[in-house]
Amino acid sequence: MQSLLLGVDRLNAFVGKTFAWCIVILMLAITYEVFCRYVLRDPTTWAYDVSLMLYGALFMMAGAYTLSRNGHVRGDFMYRKWAPATQAKTDLVLYFLFYFPGILALIYAGWGYFQLSYMLNEHSSFSPDGPVIWPFKALIPITGVLLLLQGVVEVVRCLICIREGDWPQRLHDVEEMEKLILEEAATKDDPEAVLNAIERESTTRGSL
Repeated sequence: MQSLLLGVDRLNAFVGKTFAWCIVILMLAITYEVFCRYVLRDPTTWAYDVSLMLYGALFMMAGAYTLSRNGHVRGDFMYRKWAPATQAKTDLVLYFLFYFPGILALIYAGWGYFQLSYMLNEHSSFSPDGPVIWPFKALIPITGVLLLLQGVVEVVRCLICIREGDWPQRLHDVEEMEKLILEEAATKDDPEAVLNAIERESTTRGSL
């Protein structure tokens, strides 16, 4: 079971990291637009649409990847103090109460948007030479399917946590230094741990 859960994590990580290259393409497109606009005095007719679609693609396709890493924003001032089983029970209720209905609505509505756009061969109306946008709209239902798949994985993790009393392992990438410092301080239960960790981090950054 764990290999299956981590397999879905890896799938969404691959998709998220692949679409992360949109940042590079977006930067190049905007740089080129600025150069044309202010140096050549001949702005492009496509940069706005392209930047909008690239940012939207990045935002959507990174959603399931972020969920796989438990990285979405959570007001955890109470949540983090609960026992893992209590956290899992709360998550389980909220997944079925809010998450899955929203994701199913996204898939249903997104498919309709894409289908209509494809049938009309829709182009952007924001510029004279607006690019075709149905491939971008196709990402809406695809995003919904990936989020649905990752949501099922998270529900399984909740059930495992309720049964075993602790969260199962998940894949991890980088973490914020602030989180690592706080976790280290909480483990040591030492007020000076935070200062020591910050000092080590400053030293490490200075040596890079």
